[in-house]
Amino acid sequence: MDVFTLRRGTSPLVVSMPHSGTALAPGLADRLSEPAGGLPDTDWHIPELYDFLDAMGATVIRANYSRYVIDLNRDPTGTSLYPGQATTDLVPTTLFDGTPIYKDGEAPHDAEIEQRRTEFYDPYHRALTETLMATRMEHGYALLWDAHSIASQVPRLFEGVLPDLNLGTNGGESCDRMIERWAVKAMMDHEEYASIVNGRFKGGFITRVFGRPSQNIHALQMELAQSAYMSEAPPWTLDTAKADQLRAALKDVMKAALDAAKNLYSGEVK
Repeated sequence: MDVFTLRRGTSPLVVSMPHSGTALAPGLADRLSEPAGGLPDTDWHIPELYDFLDAMGATVIRANYSRYVIDLNRDPTGTSLYPGQATTDLVPTTLFDGTPIYKDGEAPHDAEIEQRRTEFYDPYHRALTETLMATRMEHGYALLWDAHSIASQVPRLFEGVLPDLNLGTNGGESCDRMIERWAVKAMMDHEEYASIVNGRFKGGFITRVFGRPSQNIHALQMELAQSAYMSEAPPWTLDTAKADQLRAALKDVMKAALDAAKNLYSGEVK
């Protein structure tokens, strides 16, 4: 199986889906603990939820392998994205709730971690880099949207219940402020959802490393509470009615960000 699937579009919008994959490297399934076997920390149904991207002309890159193989949204050096807060590693060994991912004695050692980085991590990041460069060359700029979701309650990672829509711009550093403002306004206009910008999820490694406004590449991360569109208990079923409603909000926020970027580079609005 290919490490990722890439579908090229015609607009400046590039959408990354690094955590929606469910494939496992050969032999890995037998090494996982029983709680990890169902891949509970997957960003479930993200490709289906964003099924409108073709109509927007977006380029889409999505991982085919599970984040338990390697986490494509972590710093490859192992540096924590949220110092002092609970998180998971480049090759995670615990679930979000702290439960071990591997059976006793089955966790990967350094050589295997490096092999996974070479085989799975590097190709995804190389393809995303090349895609953003090509998009910027064609349009003069690129807008990267990193698409994620997580259970609405994970006490080890955050207190209470997560807002439905969690927009991250690395504190305003990964995209132009106008793009952030327009996206936030569109998000807040959907009063049926609890929303926040740069809260618990400010943007992971992809948002932070690729968001370079000074180089005409703007990045935003959207972390969705899974309760907004699916059942949070196995088998993690998509709720069609909720998903349809959420799609409308997502389209509005993405369109606002894209419109802001277009206006920014056309000089119509400053």
